[in-house]
Amino acid sequence: MKTDTIPGWSVFKQIFEDHWERFQRYNSRYDRIYYDELVEKMLACGNPKQIGYTEYRCLDCGQGSHVVPMSCKSALCLRCAKVYVDNFVSKVSDRLHEGVIYRHAILTLPAMLRHTFYNHADVLLGDFMRCGVQCLDAFYSQLSRTPLKGGYVTVLHTHGRNGQYNPHLHLIATSGGWDAEDERWVHLDYLPYGTLNKNWQWHVLTMLRQTLPTPGVKRLVDLGFRRYPNGFIAQVQSGDVPARYHTLATYLAKYVVTPPISVRRIDRYDGRRVTYHYRSHRTERTEHETVDVLTFIGRMVQHVVPKGFQRVRYYGVQATKTFAKLKPLIQAALAKVQHIVKGAFKIIAPMTYRERYTQSSGRDPLVCPHCQGEMALWRMWHPKYGVIYDEAKHIRRGDYERRRERAPTDPDGQVARRALA
Repeated sequence: MKTDTIPGWSVFKQIFEDHWERFQRYNSRYDRIYYDELVEKMLACGNPKQIGYTEYRCLDCGQGSHVVPMSCKSALCLRCAKVYVDNFVSKVSDRLHEGVIYRHAILTLPAMLRHTFYNHADVLLGDFMRCGVQCLDAFYSQLSRTPLKGGYVTVLHTHGRNGQYNPHLHLIATSGGWDAEDERWVHLDYLPYGTLNKNWQWHVLTMLRQTLPTPGVKRLVDLGFRRYPNGFIAQVQSGDVPARYHTLATYLAKYVVTPPISVRRIDRYDGRRVTYHYRSHRTERTEHETVDVLTFIGRMVQHVVPKGFQRVRYYGVQATKTFAKLKPLIQAALAKVQHIVKGAFKIIAPMTYRERYTQSSGRDPLVCPHCQGEMALWRMWHPKYGVIYDEAKHIRRGDYERRRERAPTDPDGQVARRALA
């Protein structure tokens, strides 16, 4: 069936509906219940009858209603990615130390190591994230000549712009660290990035050799040192992160776990091939690529991390247990030096469904189109748990009438009677 005229999100779902079972037959690695469940949830996303819903109704005129499907929370769902981004930005913004300068670091792997990381993702990716933190801590300590513990929000990316497997780390890193012995914050103005490249190479290859102690990996590690005498690419923004953006929270949104390919980048699907576009790092131009449909599915599911794996982790002075303990100490230490950047960032609350809908459509979904009144929660239903909340049930039982008798000024009883009229 030709579906190249269907909007992007529907095309993405159609591709999996048409070819998921055939893809599994050719790729036994993904012939597991875990992946089946992810695909099933993604296909059900947006369908209230399959995934559950929250319904709002106008309790003034009783005519207006609005149904909001529940989020599928599937790692394959491109539709739910925006919600994840908003929540991530809010959470991270609330976990940064005011006055500390942060930098954005990117730690990459050469192409020769990607296949090994793909085949051993369950044992390598966690160590890979810790390895990046250990590298920066050692780098900071070497520069300051004293042991320092930095703070890091570490995000694992496994895809490049064209969707192929390319594991690398994005870190929002403090520019310096906490000296526990002298109880002081050490700010580092100058970072010799050439040295960082060599340090990163040593840390990641040493980790690989220790985690997978096989003859083949040992040869691969030796080749990695010989082929890259200048080290692996490690990029750190030279200025403090907020310098080019209004807030650090807004900046972070660009580097969270975004999907391999957004629905807007899917140009065509004819039942056998998929065409999509991306902006090339090499040419800085928009490139178009057409691939077999099974290749396209593979490029999507290969980025699903093992069950329970956390793509976003907090280390050092950003770690959950350490943050609250060190926060007052760091603030006191910063007050004694001149590197405080007050107001460098602000905390942004996560956008609600109502705010996202209004932003994208220009219409408030919870304002009644008939009387312009405010709609209220009416019913919640989940396919597994059934009816979670039912306003009509409260009205039928007379809950509001009894409440009105106890509090005559309470208008709920009047609202309930109008809703049933």
